[in-house]
Amino acid sequence: MKVTSYTGLAKPSFLLVHYELPAFAFHRSQMVSISSLCVSSNCKKRCGLVMKLYSYVAGQSHSSTASHLSLSKKDRFSREQKEVNPASFYTHPSLLQMKSERIANRARVYEFLRGIGIVPDELDGLELPVTVDVMRERVEFLHKLGLTIEDINNYPLVLGCSVKKNMVPVLDFLGKLGVRKSTFTEFLRRYPQVLHASVVVDLQPVVKYLQGMDIKPNDIPRVLERYPEVLGFKLEGTMSTSVAYLVGIGVARREIGGVLTKYPDILGMRVGRVIKPFVEYLGSLGIPSLAVARLIEKRPHILGFQLDGKVKPNVKLLLEYNVRHTSLASVIAQYPEIIGIDLESKLLSQRGFLSSIIQLTPEDFGRVIEKMPQIVSLSDKAIVRHVDFLKECGFSMEQMRKMVVGCPQLLALNVDIMKLSFDYFKSTMDRPLDDLVTFPAYFTYGLESTVKPRHKVIVRMGVKCSLAWLLNCSDEKFEERMKYDSIDMEDIEEDSSFDLNSLMKPSTEDSDSEYEDDSDDGYE
Repeated sequence: MKVTSYTGLAKPSFLLVHYELPAFAFHRSQMVSISSLCVSSNCKKRCGLVMKLYSYVAGQSHSSTASHLSLSKKDRFSREQKEVNPASFYTHPSLLQMKSERIANRARVYEFLRGIGIVPDELDGLELPVTVDVMRERVEFLHKLGLTIEDINNYPLVLGCSVKKNMVPVLDFLGKLGVRKSTFTEFLRRYPQVLHASVVVDLQPVVKYLQGMDIKPNDIPRVLERYPEVLGFKLEGTMSTSVAYLVGIGVARREIGGVLTKYPDILGMRVGRVIKPFVEYLGSLGIPSLAVARLIEKRPHILGFQLDGKVKPNVKLLLEYNVRHTSLASVIAQYPEIIGIDLESKLLSQRGFLSSIIQLTPEDFGRVIEKMPQIVSLSDKAIVRHVDFLKECGFSMEQMRKMVVGCPQLLALNVDIMKLSFDYFKSTMDRPLDDLVTFPAYFTYGLESTVKPRHKVIVRMGVKCSLAWLLNCSDEKFEERMKYDSIDMEDIEEDSSFDLNSLMKPSTEDSDSEYEDDSDDGYE
């Protein structure tokens, strides 16, 4: 180091030193320790501090600068090693400290959750808010949606969803789609995993797929409300295979949209485990797959009946209650719900009641079920009302029993309309009551559309015939009969039961969706 000048003071406790440095040096003043200078040990002991002044010096020679740098490099490196404290450059805590802090924060969050009744055992490893305040915000938001502590405990992972990043975007998407806010609570109880979903990646593709299945946009919200789990399915997985199988057995492609709208649960059913075994079992009872397809078009919810838990036990019960095996197909085709309801108690109760009110025998009860299986769901009040009407008409107990066995629909028809038909029978047709006992199905024909027009024809032509010959045929067949010279008794059609072949005809009804399930066909 080259010292150009110095000035000694009267009191040698301080030494003022002036350095000549290169022009590129910083121009600033700094107080440094005297130990950093190359001075004698005696002076070092006497001097505590030195005022070191830096300034730009023009015209300084290159050799002077090089000499200064070469002389001070080693000393400066050594000094920095001794004097610089590395901790002064790193103000962040260590990894161990950060880990300890995270553990402490999670412990506080867990303590809060336990305090309100939530069991956090399943939350280990899940990213959670670092503060109790944020976790409290999530819990309060879920409460506003109607979810209880019990609901949260059923799926505690919902606490890993951010209100702003997860919950609000998903709920906004469902609301804009048309899902009613009043259904959000039940929606989230059934499928809380939806709060983890991405609107763009997970939800929108499913909605587009449903629309591609001919489900109308207005029906999409109702489908999601009824079966929210569909939002978690893969597009090319169970959904596509179940639909393909139904089309394969004969469900009309144009009916698929209505079928899925009425019963979207089908989208989650596995073909090999659920749908195919169900179809094949009904086939073993005598119902062709095409007839099953028509049943599914009208009442798709029958696919939800548990084969081993409900269907097979109910079929066994029908056989025990004197339904003939050859009639099982007709019974199920008329009233598919009979294989999915709690049947045993209904059969026992109904058989006992009919036995007490019209003396129906167990064998009679079997025939009644074969002709009108809906009888098992008919209320006692409705039965009493119809039996009372028949009594008022003058029929005996035995006659009523025969009439009910021959035409069980007598117990389910509109009583007011039956009264009009009976009045016309007595006043205009002037026939004996035995004719009604022989052909009780008279009450099932339209008075204005069928009974009156045909009766007028036979009166005009002077034809004497039974009620069965008069009514139990189509309009075309009746016109042919009016051309006969005589009545052929063999031409009289028996009171036919349900025709299974009629079920296999393509549906001609409008395929507009009806979200409401068909119930028991209006039977009380």
